[in-house]
Amino acid sequence: MNFLALLLGLALERVLTHLFHLREFRWLDPLFDAHLRRLRATGGGRNRRWSALALTALLSALLVAPVALLSVALRDELLQIPYFLFAVVVLLFSLGPRDMDDEVEDYGDALESGDVAGQQRVAEELLEKLPPPLLAERNEAVERAIYVQANNRIFGVVFWFLVLGPTGAWAFRLLDLLRHRTEVKAGEEDATATMEAVRTLHGLLAWIPARLLALGYVLAGNFEDAVESWRNSGREAHLPFPEGTVEIVARVGVAASGRGALDVADTVEALDRIRGARSLVMRTLWMIWCPVIAVLTLYDWLT
Repeated sequence: MNFLALLLGLALERVLTHLFHLREFRWLDPLFDAHLRRLRATGGGRNRRWSALALTALLSALLVAPVALLSVALRDELLQIPYFLFAVVVLLFSLGPRDMDDEVEDYGDALESGDVAGQQRVAEELLEKLPPPLLAERNEAVERAIYVQANNRIFGVVFWFLVLGPTGAWAFRLLDLLRHRTEVKAGEEDATATMEAVRTLHGLLAWIPARLLALGYVLAGNFEDAVESWRNSGREAHLPFPEGTVEIVARVGVAASGRGALDVADTVEALDRIRGARSLVMRTLWMIWCPVIAVLTLYDWLT
């Protein structure tokens, strides 16, 4: 049932693009901001860290609870048709919030026309922070961000949807929305317990799908270079959790694209790398993940 809801949700996403603005859930921003202020007001040291984690987990549980209760209530009603429709709606609004294809095309158009302001605007949306001022560094950062955002916007949602149904999809999206809001609102005073709590909880949910996504990049792209990059990232990227997960996904994606030798400072070659990143993400979704999920569903490994 969840697999059929997944296919229908992914198909509807390509049709109902005019609803994408509703997936940003701006009405949650005041609640998130109040939560972040509450975290900043907690005590310092180890107690602040654990308090921030507990409060963030509690807020997430309260916001996920309605979806979980509805999922349970609808599961055995009317041949599961209400549950199926509910699952499709939740999945549709848990993906995104923005469309990566549109952002890649917008960045490519700005790059071709020399529109620096347009490049910076799209890059900031993908990077969730101010982009590098130099063109080569900005192009490279955008390429890496496409591989990372594929997990935040698509694959993490899909994974938890298949594991826990609508509850899992909404839980991942909620924590990603909170993480994004934390990145936007963060100042120097927030860079400790507040951001660490949100990033840790999001990183826990992102850890498994990120590595499955990296494996998909390996299988859908340049196998040898991707495997070598994954091994190197394990040895060289001594980054704290969850930054190490982000680094693995980005590095493996770049290596798997097979375009690492192209110059990111050249407009034509940079466009090839950026659009190639989008192409690899889509191949991983439709040619690797969907067939594997279908086989697992067929043999009752997934419900």
